[in-house]
Amino acid sequence: MVEKGGIGVAKLEPNRLRNGGKAGVGHRNRRIKRKLETFLYLLPAITIFLVFIVWPILYNLQLSFFSWNMVSTKQFIGLDNYIGLFTDKDFIKALGNTVFYVLFMMIFCFVMPYFFSFVLGQLVKKGQQFYRAIMFFPSLLSLAVAATVFRWIFNAVNGPATLLLNMMEMEAPKWLAQSGWVIFVLSLVTGWRCFGYNLVIFLAAIIEIPKDLIEAAKLENASNWTIFWKIVIPLTSSTALYVFVVSFVFGLQYVFTPIHMLTAGGPNQASTNLVYIIYQYGFSFFQSGRAAAVAVVSLALFLLVVVLQKRLERNVHYEN
Repeated sequence: MVEKGGIGVAKLEPNRLRNGGKAGVGHRNRRIKRKLETFLYLLPAITIFLVFIVWPILYNLQLSFFSWNMVSTKQFIGLDNYIGLFTDKDFIKALGNTVFYVLFMMIFCFVMPYFFSFVLGQLVKKGQQFYRAIMFFPSLLSLAVAATVFRWIFNAVNGPATLLLNMMEMEAPKWLAQSGWVIFVLSLVTGWRCFGYNLVIFLAAIIEIPKDLIEAAKLENASNWTIFWKIVIPLTSSTALYVFVVSFVFGLQYVFTPIHMLTAGGPNQASTNLVYIIYQYGFSFFQSGRAAAVAVVSLALFLLVVVLQKRLERNVHYEN
């Protein structure tokens, strides 16, 4: 009987191995099937990303090494486009103007919304909803509409800003035709457009600050400035970092529409920036290779902002 039992056990072992092998194969097949299903679900997004983002970037990088007017045959010129940029007065001026645009955007779209959100969230007791609606309303308008409004406001002959200065017996500058003033006005257009959106974001973060901290600080006779600097800024630093990056993008990119509608880069390239000069090189001067080179330089600046963001995140407060 033992022998038979032993034979029976010996006969069962191969069956168990076969069943275990089938189970392993079945598990592996199910895992492959799940991965395939996941890939198929992601395939539309991957295709869009590759076609509309990766491929244009790679093609633009390749084009930056050629001379091409979009009609004749491309000619490979190596790094000549990049070398020519930094000896081109228009590009140097556009680079300097971009710095001023970004600085103004930091004031209009970062510093001022931060301050006003604190005032609305902590100091204003009545009419908060009304003030929020009034300040947010410009964000609902397009940049084209905003540019049209400010073209009327800063009309050099009978615009409200000009008439107001004339009433004060002051000579009004040629707002959109004078170097220096033109960058301020164009930045004001974009700043007016994005101010309300950033204000609401800051306000949402400030409202979430525990009221106990604010009340405790007031009991210690802390000033509003101390509360803002010592409590509000540290506890809303993550939101501030996001708005900072968005404001940089506004300063570098979204001012294109006001420039194109109001000044076309003038006077004498005094209002152009990196984004607008890409358009000028490509579609006004038909220097596609140089336009691609400027686009690569602009992309490098965006990457620098990403690196700066990662470094600033080390000092950012996250609730969780």
